[in-house]
This record gives sequence, structure tokens and C-alpha cells, in this order.
Amino acid sequence: MEFLKDRRTVLVLVGGALALLAGVLIATMLVGKGRNEKTSPPPASQGGLVVETGAPDDGRMDPAKPLRCYVAGQYVGEITLSECAKRNGVATGALDVGVDQAGNLAAADQAGTMLTPLPPKPEPVAPVQAQPTTPATTPAVTPTSGPAGSCWRYADGGWRKLPNDLTLNGCVQALFAGRCERPGGATYGRWMQQTLRLVPGKVEVSGDNRSFRPLAEQASNCSIQSIG
Repeated sequence: MEFLKDRRTVLVLVGGALALLAGVLIATMLVGKGRNEKTSPPPASQGGLVVETGAPDDGRMDPAKPLRCYVAGQYVGEITLSECAKRNGVATGALDVGVDQAGNLAAADQAGTMLTPLPPKPEPVAPVQAQPTTPATTPAVTPTSGPAGSCWRYADGGWRKLPNDLTLNGCVQALFAGRCERPGGATYGRWMQQTLRLVPGKVEVSGDNRSFRPLAEQASNCSIQSIG
């Protein structure tokens, strides 16, 4: 084999064999290292996954938090509740606080500004009482259709609950029947979790206290058509 007599050829073959052997050793070391390493657990499995839902400010209002202020129907900027009352020349409790037509928290003395009042505070859940052993007299109930729930009237800057639970139609009739609203004005009420609003010619309803849709038409004699 004449080519083996050439020294350069022998050196090339020896170098190639050493390179191949080195590659095999490196690959073996990497595979062994990968088997011994443990995959670190994800952060959620260590500390627990925490999910927060809902707006933290729902149903609460910080007196120091700026809100949209209206004076004589004109927007004057975002200031605190006490400062807004001072600019309106009234006490803080005399301001009507709610959401304006844009859905932003606002306060005004209602001089030409329509504000949707904030919902009343949730009622405390009464404990379940045992049924009486003696028969009780069942009060007379006017036949109506649909579920009955709490009905609220908004007047004089506050919510007043009607004494009896009513159906949606019964609540609308009790709040608004026989009352016609002036142009640009509104009268508010609540039935269960829905906001009711009487405006000229109709009654509107909202499930989020911001977006209202027509609920019932009002005749010229201020009567309201039956719902349901």
C-alpha cells in the first residue's frame, strides 16, 4: 500500500480519527448531563396561581379620589368630592353622585346635568328562620306574572325601598305611573339588580347602570303600558 508510505497521508488519517473520537466523547457527555438535570417547576406550581376578578372600586368611593365635577351643568374638570361641592356652593351630601352619560364617576347639583345615581348598598342577608308550627295567615297578593323582587325609589339624593317585593311591571307602575318627566330630566328607580329610568315618553332599563334600553312606552296621560 504505497499511499501509506506518504507521511502526509498518515497524518491526515490520524487527525481525522482523533477528531471523530473527540466528537463522540463530547456527545456522550452532553447526553449524560441532560439526563441528570431536572426541569425546574413552573412558577405557578410553586407559589400558586392567583386570579383576581371584578373591579376593586365597585360599590365604594374614596372621598379623596378625583371625579368628574359639573357646576351649573358645565364640566369643570376632575376634582375631589368636597372641592366639587364647594364650587357648587352646597354641602357634600347635597351633591348627586353617580355616573354621567359617558359612564364616568361624576358629581353635580343636577343643574341641567343628567347623572345616573349609584346603586344602593347590598342588603344584608337575613338568616334562614324555621317555619312556624302554627298556620300563619297568608297575605293577599295581587295576581301578577314574573318573579318578584325588591323595588327602590331614588329621591332627594337617596334610595328608598318600597315595603313589598314586586314584579318588574309592578315596580315600574309603582315608581312611574301617573308621572310625566320634563324634557331633559329623568327619574330613577331600581328593580332587583336593574336600574330603571323614566324619561319623556318612555321607561328605560339598564343592567350595568350605564347602557339603557327602552322598556315601556308612556302615553300622553302619563300612564305606562304593562310589561310582560
